[in-house]
Amino acid sequence: MAAMQLPRERLREAYRLMRTIRSFEDRVAAEMATGDVPGNTHLYAGQEASAVGVCMHLTDSDHIASTHRGHGHSIAKGCDPAAMMAEIFGKATGTCAGKGGSMHIADLDRGMLGANGIVGGGPPLACGAALTARTLGTRDVSVAFSGDGAVNQGTTAESFNLARVLMLPVIFVIEDNGFGEATASSYAVAGRIIDRALGYAMPAAYADGTDFFAVHDVMEEAVQRARDGGGPTLLHIETPRYYGHFSGDADTYRTPEERAALRRDRCCLANFRARVTEARLLEAEELDSMDAAVAEVIDAAVAEARAAPLPDLFSLTTDVYVNY
Repeated sequence: MAAMQLPRERLREAYRLMRTIRSFEDRVAAEMATGDVPGNTHLYAGQEASAVGVCMHLTDSDHIASTHRGHGHSIAKGCDPAAMMAEIFGKATGTCAGKGGSMHIADLDRGMLGANGIVGGGPPLACGAALTARTLGTRDVSVAFSGDGAVNQGTTAESFNLARVLMLPVIFVIEDNGFGEATASSYAVAGRIIDRALGYAMPAAYADGTDFFAVHDVMEEAVQRARDGGGPTLLHIETPRYYGHFSGDADTYRTPEERAALRRDRCCLANFRARVTEARLLEAEELDSMDAAVAEVIDAAVAEARAAPLPDLFSLTTDVYVNY
């Protein structure tokens, strides 16, 4: 695969980002158990290769629209984990000053248009960003991350049509983790997701979401097509979800054996480590060192978030309306 020819520094960056997402999510799960985090969280653990394989092709001027499961997309797009952790804790130092929480992390300076609590809410936003890029004549692209449940939403179908009619530089990334909340996609989604593109004469590709290199390869072709004026692409990425749908989900629709098998047999980090060490591209000791460094970053992020102040009462009336 072409992605195996990535420079060693890019391979290190890919692993660091995937490890950061995994460590961040595992730590959020632990912090949720203390009762100190307001609201609910939807964790991305297990899906790291999808976000990183896609976002490594993007720049700060490119845009992504996320989902309710947005922590991984945010980190892969360059958002600060410390500011994200503070946002999850509802603190004033958060990415959105503590007002958005887990499901509304955004950083426009990084091209992160925001996580979104509305299923199917991201594709129209990504189309808007792509239309802006086309109108201004830039080579910027936008990406709409969606889950398998979002392909049944009218907003997604309308976005497919709009993007194809206007030949917008947008990539629709469908992360299929097998469940829409607790309902299996094999029951709720008719036909093959990748075939949805046929009705719009839109190019499409499939990738195993546990294989960073497979995701990186299909995204490379899609993003080049978009930058060159070739219009939209649909990417269907099958990827496991390690945790329940949200922090209060007992996940009883999967057996303990099934959940254990996912972590044992379908781990994108383990797959990546095996590939790069067997090819002698990176050493195991180097990867272990990155693991330790990431753990320190996450520890510091939690400590800073816990020590940070809550938003003051005055901030309640700010950021309500956009000022032009």
